[in-house]
Formats: sequence, C-alpha cells, structure tokens
Amino acid sequence: MGKYFGTDGFRGQANVDLTVEHAFKVGRFLGWYYSEKLKRKVKVVIGKDTRRSSYMFEDALSAGLTASGADVYLLHVTPTPSVSYIVRTDEFDLGIMISASHNPYYDNGIKIINAKGQKIEAEVEEAVEKYIDGETGEIPLCTGENIGRTVDYAMGRNRYVGYLISIATRSFKDKRVGLDCSNGSASSIAKNVFDALGAKTYVINAEPDGTNINRDCGSTHIEKLVEFVKENNLDIGFAYDGDADRCIAVDDKGEVADGDTILYVCGRYMKEQGTLKGNKIVTTVMSNLGLYKILDEEGIGYEQTDVGDKYVSENMMTNGYCIGGEQSGHIIFSKHATTGDGILTSLKVMEVIMETKSSLSWLRRDFKIYPQVLINVKVDDKASVMENEDVKRAEEEVKNRLKDNGRLLLRPSGTEPLVRVMVEAETKEICEENAKLVAEAIEKAK
Repeated sequence: MGKYFGTDGFRGQANVDLTVEHAFKVGRFLGWYYSEKLKRKVKVVIGKDTRRSSYMFEDALSAGLTASGADVYLLHVTPTPSVSYIVRTDEFDLGIMISASHNPYYDNGIKIINAKGQKIEAEVEEAVEKYIDGETGEIPLCTGENIGRTVDYAMGRNRYVGYLISIATRSFKDKRVGLDCSNGSASSIAKNVFDALGAKTYVINAEPDGTNINRDCGSTHIEKLVEFVKENNLDIGFAYDGDADRCIAVDDKGEVADGDTILYVCGRYMKEQGTLKGNKIVTTVMSNLGLYKILDEEGIGYEQTDVGDKYVSENMMTNGYCIGGEQSGHIIFSKHATTGDGILTSLKVMEVIMETKSSLSWLRRDFKIYPQVLINVKVDDKASVMENEDVKRAEEEVKNRLKDNGRLLLRPSGTEPLVRVMVEAETKEICEENAKLVAEAIEKAK
C-alpha cells in the first residue's frame, strides 16, 4: 500500500484526508501521464455514488483532467462495476469511480480503473502519489484547442443496465424479490433490472439524500433486509453496498447468505454444468473455514489471496478461473465482469434458483458456517503493531490453542487505521475468548 492509495483506491474523510486539491492533482497527473504515454488525446469516464461530497470531487477531477488535455465523460451516479464495463466496451483509456464503498457518507474515495476494466497498476498509483507530494515537479497546462472537454455520458449507464438484463437466462416471473439499495448507486438501477426480468420487486433504502448512504442499511446492515424479507414473505432478498460492487443475500427463510455462501452455491452449480474452469474457486484469507470444508467434500478446489477484490481478480486472470470473491460480497464472474458487481451477483444467484427450480435455503442446506468473531482495533501505526513481540506471542498462543479446529487471522486494514483480529472456531465462546486475547495485546502495544 502507498501513502494515499490502499487496497481500494484513495480513501478518507472528505476534505480532511481526501481533499478537492488532492482530487484536482489526481486529475492533472492522470490526464498528463496518459497523454504522454499514448501520444494522443485521452478519454476518461467518471462515475460517482450518492455522497454529497461526490459532486465536488467529480468537479475537481474533471477540472484537473481537462486542464491536462483529457476529455471527460460523466456517467453521474452509477455503480462502480458500470465504470469498469464502460471503460472496456466503449474503449476508454481510463475510468474513475468516486466512492468510499461501504464507508459512512462523510468518507469518500477515488478508484482508478485501467483500460481493461481492472484496478489501476501499482506503479501508476505510486507516480500519482509522487506528484501529489511535489516530488515530480509541475506539469504543463494545456491551452487553446488542446484543453479537454466534459461530456454528459448518461447513455453509458443505460447501456450497462441493458447488459445486466441480457445476462439473465430465464424470466424471474412471479418471484418476490427484495432489494436493499443502501441509498447508494444501486438506487436508480437495481429495481429497473429486476422489473424488466419479470420479478415482483420490493425495494427499501433507495432514496439517497447525500448523507444516508450505508446508514443502517445495505450489505453492512443486513438485519434490515432480513426483517423486510420475513415481513413480506419474499422468496429472496439482495442487499448492496454504497457503490453496488457487493451483494449479500437473504434466503426465503430469512437466513443471511454472505459472499462465501454465494461462492459455494454458484460454484457448485457451475461445476455441475461443467463451466467451473480449473475446478477452482478463488477466495481471500477471510473466507470462512466452513467454505473450505464443504468445498473439500464437493471435490472443488480453491485458491486463497490477500484481502481485496483486486487480488482475487489478479489470481483469476493469471490462472483463467471464472469465479472468485470475498466473504463481504465482492464476487467476480470473469465471463461477465472484471470486478465485483453486486447486481450481477444477484442475477447469477437467481440463475441458479431458476434453473434448478430450488430455493436458496435448499441450495445452501449443507453449508455450515463456523462461528466467527472479528475485532477491529484502532491504531496509529499498523506496521509497528504487527511487528510487536507481545502481539506475536499472543498470536502464536491462539494458533496453538485452535490447531485444526479453528483459525486466527491477524491483518492490518487496507483502507482504515485498524488492525483486524478474526477468529473462527467451533463455538462463539471460543472465538470471543481468543480474539479478545489478541485484541488486548494490540491495545497495549499501540
């Protein structure tokens, strides 16, 4: 990770950690850098989520890009995966998404997407950081006809909606589907997709006001959708995060189906259909122990990556795998997308349900999730805490206690000043006891 860019772009509190000056400089550098690299005028497409600060960052990025000679195309409020899709299909040189994903409304972020629709290369992020810090000197401003222009490109968002609809293999007629749009990017898109496919669609949290994105709703507050599915006797529910690149489901019995459950249900179906390339699913180290146990039982292989859908995507590309993702709901179906896509994920779950004529509760009936406890400890220096000897001793003690009946994962957050302590074991009591032991060691060391 760099000084500004973490595992999912440049993220922080708007106008505190991430300011309009930062955004302007990011635009200035990217416009100049790609113009120099490609030796022509550059085309950049920008999308944003519903945060109040997204509008000012859109303006700042556009100003910086056009001042460096790039032409900017605005998708306006749209999911992150739509930017990835449009970059690839409409032959843009670069895409930018303004979003802090599942974070509170007062945070924001800048995600840079390359021409292949994937997260930008680390060396480009490093070059941007050097420019922000004044290490590379000034770059020239364009003048006259070389100044870039800004173009409304809402049609790109509409094309993305059409693409999603085209992916479905069957009508969803008579299926009662609940959608929690998290007052974010999915608010103006998800219902249209499900309505077009014939579902009886019931929507909550689709009235963004700039400050209510992710607030007690969406994939990070799944209890709202659980209640909604039960109260309305729905067949299934899907919850998205602020920029709609995550999806968590709720089955017909009101039980939560997280990213691991979705990987299992879809991966098993793909194996049965003969479409699971390499007979493997790509996971991160945060996936539940129960997922690995049932994949072993089903004869399905798996790969593990660091946390972050960019690492999942890299592994899938390198090895040709077709499904991978995170417990948090970032799921990648490489046949259709290069990044996590929440709405696409919900369509693929619906495909399994419709094609097998089964409910989600039946499809996941054999999947046992191991109890898991996650404690986030706020720290000033993540690196020093991870190297602390007392923390290492606590970590080793817990691993010796758990052995093959559980596991401990200790990792610094890629987007926040936190060290995460995750323990899985046969009972929640064992999880809590061992997670607390390590968390207390971190508290003393920070």
